[in-house]
Amino acid sequence: MIRQKDIQISSKPRGCHLITHEIIKQLTDLPQVGMLHLFIQHTSCALSINENADPSVRVDIEAAINQIVPEKQPYFTHILEGDDDMPAHIKSSLFGVSLQIPITNHRLNLGTWQGIYLCEFRNYGGCRNIVATIIE
Repeated sequence: MIRQKDIQISSKPRGCHLITHEIIKQLTDLPQVGMLHLFIQHTSCALSINENADPSVRVDIEAAINQIVPEKQPYFTHILEGDDDMPAHIKSSLFGVSLQIPITNHRLNLGTWQGIYLCEFRNYGGCRNIVATIIE
């Protein structure tokens, strides 16, 4: 059986945000065994799985990706939506817009130190929509 649910994530400032609990809170009745596929419907943010304990990891990821894809580059032509927009599109492509997480014993089978991140690459990205597909 396949089920689908739309999940809305509240607006976050630019940076990497741990959203595992926001996701779990909106998913009810997970199967005994299955797979969760998450797809974010935006081109200027991303999903990732990484460290869930030390918040400095999220700060360091944001700093590193800003070094890799800096703003205000003279070669950017897509500039009408602000200096953060084109870099956000590139960062989204580098990180990716979807995740797959196994479900075991009615729970997401993440590792002990793993959490789901919303990587917000815009200064003012707004609410973000995620399509959650549960495959039993």
